[in-house]
Amino acid sequence: MSTVASIIRKWKKFGASRTLPRAGRPGQTERSGEKGLSQGEEDGIDVIVSRQTSMALTASSQKMVWVDLEMTGLDIEKDQIIEMACIITDSDLNILAEGPNLIIKQQDELLDGMSDWCKEHHGKSGLTQAVRDSKITLEQAEYEFLSFVRQHTPPGKCPLAGNSVHADKRFLDKYMSQFMCHLHYRIIDVSTIKELCRRWFPEEYKMTPHKKATHRALNDIRESIKELQYYRANIFKVTTEKNKCKVVENGDSHKNCHV
Repeated sequence: MSTVASIIRKWKKFGASRTLPRAGRPGQTERSGEKGLSQGEEDGIDVIVSRQTSMALTASSQKMVWVDLEMTGLDIEKDQIIEMACIITDSDLNILAEGPNLIIKQQDELLDGMSDWCKEHHGKSGLTQAVRDSKITLEQAEYEFLSFVRQHTPPGKCPLAGNSVHADKRFLDKYMSQFMCHLHYRIIDVSTIKELCRRWFPEEYKMTPHKKATHRALNDIRESIKELQYYRANIFKVTTEKNKCKVVENGDSHKNCHV
């Protein structure tokens, strides 16, 4: 049996009922009479626990906070958020937690003044009417989303992720600044990866899963995650000589690559 396994076995037997040693009987506990751990074994346990804690913190900081907004338009000065959804994934894009999917109340005047595109798509999806019927304020929505990400991610560590998420970030910075303060300043924009793949790996890009484009927040997030899962599985993989040549050719036309 390895030293680590031996230490853990003794810790399981001894640690739960450990008390001060009985007077005059070194190494024996009051409750069970089990022989105690040596200082070296206790130090070994401390190291194991420390490593496990460090690994857990690292994994937690690698999570991604996926967000999608639906707005009345893209003008940051006059348009508003009308729907927001959030999903947490790990670094391997496995969904860990699905957060709120909230429709935010806005004034009828703002909805009536939307662009033709927004009127058509938000009307067709049922979002416009849902906004008119909603009782949720922007402040209430921010509180719920902030509570959700605080529950699942450490402060200042996890980036915002999504398609064209830079546009969402502009509205979040203005209207949900406390929520954004919890996240890392970097973003993971799937649309950037899409454009690079379209240029560098056009054949693989053609096989990208088709999106339904419902223009509803939660559905759009799920499709964004699936899209990045596809890129990871088919492009971000163990480098083959063929892919290596493509990278070299795109990065430096003066280099020669022979397969």
